[in-house]
Amino acid sequence: MSVKRIVVDVLNGEAAYPPPLWMMRQAGRYLPEYRETRKKAGSFLDLCYDPDKAVEVTLQPIERFGFDASILFSDILVVPHALGRDLRFEEGHGPLMTPITAAGIAELNPETFHVNLAPVYETVRRLRKQLPSETTLIGFCGAPWTVATYMIAGRGTPDQAPARLFSYREPEAFRHLLKVLADQSAAYLIRQIEAGADVVQIFDSWSGVLDDASFEAFCVKPVAEIVRQVRSVHPTVPIIGFPKGAGINNATYRKKTGVTALGLDWTVPLSEVKAMQRDGAVQGNLDPLRLVAGGQALAEGVGNILKAVRGGPFVFNLGHGIVPETPIEHVWAMINQVRNG
Repeated sequence: MSVKRIVVDVLNGEAAYPPPLWMMRQAGRYLPEYRETRKKAGSFLDLCYDPDKAVEVTLQPIERFGFDASILFSDILVVPHALGRDLRFEEGHGPLMTPITAAGIAELNPETFHVNLAPVYETVRRLRKQLPSETTLIGFCGAPWTVATYMIAGRGTPDQAPARLFSYREPEAFRHLLKVLADQSAAYLIRQIEAGADVVQIFDSWSGVLDDASFEAFCVKPVAEIVRQVRSVHPTVPIIGFPKGAGINNATYRKKTGVTALGLDWTVPLSEVKAMQRDGAVQGNLDPLRLVAGGQALAEGVGNILKAVRGGPFVFNLGHGIVPETPIEHVWAMINQVRNG
């Protein structure tokens, strides 16, 4: 008998009320148990590549809150790291890399890509065995544009000007970088699915800084290629696309990329969220700072979303990742309000 996983069903177009819920970055610094495991792990990358500890922190929010989905604990930048680029994480500075050049792009080496990511695949295999049978397991990758921005700047920047400038000055090298990242990211997602992921999500955290032509070339086309390659091997696995900050481009992103479901940030009007449900499932889109604030701000935010999306396929989530200073009691308040409808 097949196992019913409500998140998978909703992503495939079924309406459920109350809606299923999970949170982006649900395994993270807002949890005291995560902070304890993080101390034992050494570096953040050590935690990502240690299956024992990665499984432990992935399971922590499931054991505490009973979310309907669990997302693999890792980072979007393991892809360039697996391609031979240096990567480190510094407290207060986030990810740091040596900025890549056009010559460096030509030297990217995919030969040992899957060998380098073997610990991640092992984490996925263990998670599928240890998670409750009804809990959906989500694998993920960063979208090529977003990953490329970190590779080019060597760090996060407010408007990703280094990557935008590079794309104008070195268009051929930049197209090649996006192609390599699309091909390797698709292979990465396929391996995650084969290891046990029920769903995959593609995070395009910096899609909102581009003009129309660049959005089409750098966000839409590479993600469409990832979707094409994944579907050629696993045609029925739901794929969530999350183009944060895409604005009016959200309206056509699903059709152009082929993603199953659309993740939305908190700036998308709820009237538009409802309209987008006509084309399939949507996911989102509570402002993470409402969760920090709690009280009336949280209750109103959750209530407005539930009222707007009722009757269509919807997965309740934040409009971006949960922030470290979020009180745990506010998470419980959100969960209880969503589950009580």
